Amino acid sequence: MITNCNVVLGGIRIPFSLPHFVREKFAEYYHKHSSDIQPPSTIEKREFGFILLKERVMVRHKGFKNVKDLGSFLKMIVPSDVYYSSAYYERPEEKMEEKGWMGADLIFDIDADHIPTPCEKDHDKWVCKKCGAVGRGVTPRKCPGCGEQKFDEKTWPCEVCLGSAKTETMKLVDFLMRDFGFSSEEMEVSFSGHRGYHVCVESGEVQALDQMARKEIVDYVIGIGLEPRFHGLGERSEKKSRILTGPDLNDSGWSGRIAKGTYEFLLSATPEELQQIGLRKKTADTLIKHRETLLESWKGKGPWGIIKDVGVESWKKIAQHGVEKQSAKIDTVVTTDIHRLLRLSNTLHGKTGLRKVMVPITGIEHFDPFKSAVAFKEGTVSVTAADAPQFRLGDETYGPYQEETIELPTAAALLLLCKGRAKMVE
Repeated sequence: MITNCNVVLGGIRIPFSLPHFVREKFAEYYHKHSSDIQPPSTIEKREFGFILLKERVMVRHKGFKNVKDLGSFLKMIVPSDVYYSSAYYERPEEKMEEKGWMGADLIFDIDADHIPTPCEKDHDKWVCKKCGAVGRGVTPRKCPGCGEQKFDEKTWPCEVCLGSAKTETMKLVDFLMRDFGFSSEEMEVSFSGHRGYHVCVESGEVQALDQMARKEIVDYVIGIGLEPRFHGLGERSEKKSRILTGPDLNDSGWSGRIAKGTYEFLLSATPEELQQIGLRKKTADTLIKHRETLLESWKGKGPWGIIKDVGVESWKKIAQHGVEKQSAKIDTVVTTDIHRLLRLSNTLHGKTGLRKVMVPITGIEHFDPFKSAVAFKEGTVSVTAADAPQFRLGDETYGPYQEETIELPTAAALLLLCKGRAKMVE
């Protein structure tokens, strides 16, 4: 999670009390590893925020001159979560309106919460705080029983969810490098420690951008308002006939991305999927019948206009679906907020006990968060697990568990305890 820091409060009460065992292990981690914490650049100009393990309140508006002072503070307070500002301030410890905003890094949050996945119904659960109605999958906007809009939510960082988040992160990195021209040295990619990834662009070219400029970047990477006709898809007159044209796979920017999205969709689309995007059954059947011809056509000028009875409107629907497939699914609010707090690298996530860790940009595809982010690799503990799905940490798989008392490695037990899926054995 990346936290909004527009609320000017020194202490915010956080619900849900973590077991004493969790507090002990977090204290052990920060006493051993405070010197390993990776501080943001220009640390003296950043605001820091902490959720305290014992008191369960969020402490805000803290500043540090160097990483040694930060490490000493971590050992003293033992936080469950540590955040720093994407913004640079003249006076980080003052109230928001008095801090003196100097600029901000360009940040992106890719979270499984914003990516529909079929596994949600297997491991995510919501409970209405008013009537107690229970459901699985995506939390509704309103309770279907009483209309209440407040819920207790239990999500889970499964392999499918994190695989989807990784795919979206790779697409975003490609946008930033190919379309915006940022270098790998200007970008930092991290696993959040929970259900997604963070991408931070630290460059003088972006620090002064206001919210509207950042929204333009957001709209670009999510493909808002793209009209295929502005990217080469349309008809032109040629010798008294009308010729259908479209973008090429080798085109730069969104033109090439539309072509790629169209190609990948046609590569495996079923008749039902083609009809779901608005095509008639006859058109869908025609496309399936000529699939090989369509795919072969990309060696030339592409599939546009080569199949009879598939007109420009049908191709626009296919291309628009290609836009959806090629766009990067990000939390749009995070990127436009110039006062955002984000989790500090190499600190623990209070909802999992896993670390936020850096991901090599050239190795994102092979990054395994369930290995690289494990912070505790020694010891075991007995817990009673309730309604816990199957999960993997390292090379071992655990669960599923239903009201079972088991002895687990520390990291596995912490994950269940932090997610509220288990209790300590008394």
